[in-house]
Amino acid sequence: MLIKKIYEEYKQDVFIYLVSLTNDTSISEDLVSETFLSAIKSIHKFKGESSIKTWLFSIARNKWYEYLRKEKFTTSLDDLVYHYIVSESDLEEKAIHKDISNKIVYLLHQESVRTKDIVLMRIEGYSYLEISQKHGITESSARVIDYRAKKKIKNILIKEGCLHE
Repeated sequence: MLIKKIYEEYKQDVFIYLVSLTNDTSISEDLVSETFLSAIKSIHKFKGESSIKTWLFSIARNKWYEYLRKEKFTTSLDDLVYHYIVSESDLEEKAIHKDISNKIVYLLHQESVRTKDIVLMRIEGYSYLEISQKHGITESSARVIDYRAKKKIKNILIKEGCLHE
């Protein structure tokens, strides 16, 4: 009964998270199923050191990585960075996309090592809890650093005419 409650409460969140990684609803639906099957098998290992949602996102991220390894897809860092900073509705033609991706990576590398690492960890799907533990900061601080970096980069891109508001 506990698993059913967890599934009902978090299935939509896990699905949305996976869609943000895969950009494919069909693959995401399959990965949601795999995520919860894995969660059922390993629920006894859940120690409560993070929220259930964070734990499920971690499983989902690992299922995504397994899928990528199996399918031998290669997703470039440029693509991951671009999709993380810029929403789908802002996508333009591929040449512009590549230029903007390169600009985002360049701007990200202008940030402090900690800020760059936090944003890259978020791009890779790490939770704010995991980031806060790695960097010895609070989850709130990790969120603020990530938000400010994304906002700063997006504002520069808008100012330079690379993106539209």
